[in-house]
Amino acid sequence: MTTPTPGVAPSRALLRAATRHSGTRTAALCLVSTAATGAGLLLPAALGRTLDLLLARAPATGWVLCCAGLVLSLALLDGCQSVLVGTVDARTTAWLRHRLTRHVLAVGPAVTARFGAGDLVARLVGNAAQAGTAPAARAALLAAFAGPVGGIVALGLIDVWLAAVFLAGAPVLAALLRAFARDTSRCETRYQQEQGRIAAALAEAVDGHRTIRAAGTADRETARILRPLPELSRAGHRMWQVQGRASARAVAVAPLLQLGVVAVAGVLLARHRLSVGEVLAASRYAVLATGVGMLVAHLASVARARAAAGRLGEIAAEPAPAHGSRRLPPGPGRLELRGVTARRDGHTVLAGIDLVVPGGTTLAVVGRSGAGKSLLAAIAGRLTDPDDGEVLLDGVPLSELTHDDLRRAISYAFGRPALLGSTVEDAIGLGLPSLSPTHLREAARTADADDFVRRLPHGYATPLADAPRSGGESQRLGLARAFARRGRLLILDDALSSLDTVTEARITEALAGDGSPATRLLVAHRAATAARADAVAWLDGGRVRAVGRHEELWGMAAYREAFTGTASTAPAASAEEAGP
Repeated sequence: MTTPTPGVAPSRALLRAATRHSGTRTAALCLVSTAATGAGLLLPAALGRTLDLLLARAPATGWVLCCAGLVLSLALLDGCQSVLVGTVDARTTAWLRHRLTRHVLAVGPAVTARFGAGDLVARLVGNAAQAGTAPAARAALLAAFAGPVGGIVALGLIDVWLAAVFLAGAPVLAALLRAFARDTSRCETRYQQEQGRIAAALAEAVDGHRTIRAAGTADRETARILRPLPELSRAGHRMWQVQGRASARAVAVAPLLQLGVVAVAGVLLARHRLSVGEVLAASRYAVLATGVGMLVAHLASVARARAAAGRLGEIAAEPAPAHGSRRLPPGPGRLELRGVTARRDGHTVLAGIDLVVPGGTTLAVVGRSGAGKSLLAAIAGRLTDPDDGEVLLDGVPLSELTHDDLRRAISYAFGRPALLGSTVEDAIGLGLPSLSPTHLREAARTADADDFVRRLPHGYATPLADAPRSGGESQRLGLARAFARRGRLLILDDALSSLDTVTEARITEALAGDGSPATRLLVAHRAATAARADAVAWLDGGRVRAVGRHEELWGMAAYREAFTGTASTAPAASAEEAGP
């Protein structure tokens, strides 16, 4: 039983949809290519007829003009074909990138975890451009096949023996082309995979360039990034070997077929069954019938496009979360996790989590590194789905909400926020339907970001590229963005980690006293942060070990270890750190 290749069915569906997107232009390209092939097939017959008339000293002006017209038509059609190929390739590539980028963003972190950022970029940039040539390559391939088929038919019309001689060796030529297409597709897939590995390693190195420089391991990282290079080279050489071998074999067969046709035509000429013009036409049709060079080139293009589409199909095969049709009823933002279980790489990170966060309260989630705090935060706002269990907001499962209701109700701030947009104001207002300057500045003040933003060259209108900022300032902008949304559930995933204790205290106090009904889920690493929350959920071993006030849980040595790494018994110091 043959195991289906992952991404094959999605890649075919993707190419069909891409072809439909450029359907009109692709159809026009087919017509133009077919017309060019037709003109190329008429030209030998016209040249042969013209030669016969000239040899017979008969009037041949009309046929000379016909030949000139066919040559001019070929030139014009070739020009149109070039323009259409470029247009179809560009439109299809743009459509593929747009559709797959939307899909990647819809799937979320799962697709990045599987492929890696570098490989994803390589697929969406390089492979999309290669797959985008598929509609035009297929259209050109049809015309390329029409040439040899038309040449064989024309030989048969001149004399059936000419076609019979050619067809006797045609199966060998067809077998060579089939083997070439198969081997090229395999080599191209391998080549693109190695390119993706290099791109993934390079993206990791760029992201960690400061660590590499600090450790003095630039040479080692360069070697790691380029480690697939020998395999890439072998795959590339293999592609050229396959193409060269196929071309050599085909070139060896094609001249024999042409010589056979010309030899038979010469015999027929000697027997006065063919004219000199027909022999000329037959020799040209034999060349068209053995147009292996064009077929090899087009087959190689189609093979590259199919291999690239296969890599894009693997992305398209990643399931995006489905959204329901329910609207969120009025409510205080009560969050409830029921039996939530999540597994990663075969390991259970969260096991049967049951947790309720009353509306309008702040719950701090604490635990050792690797306890699953960020995963719980992602599940709570449906950035990812649990393997088992469900999450409800004001009694409605998140999976049943519409996309717009879900994202309006829940806002996030992260430890390393991605600030998107052209200006600082755009970054704070990301995703909001309208940007009210007063509203955005109020959110920035709550995040303790207003002062440093006003000191920028153009304040809130400063381009992000011209707004140098520390890690803490970036976090404050990320917090301002979350506060600006005013959803009923606010999730802070390690979003205070880069702030000094004074700034953190001001922000948490502002949140507690701003009168907002929002429920807050806060991933905390500091005892002071946990102490300011209304309650603390202590994660340990993939389960909620306890829920209560920070000062109540502090008496447990294992709870203290979640912050200090040691079972400290000095409550006075911790109380001072925790604050009132």
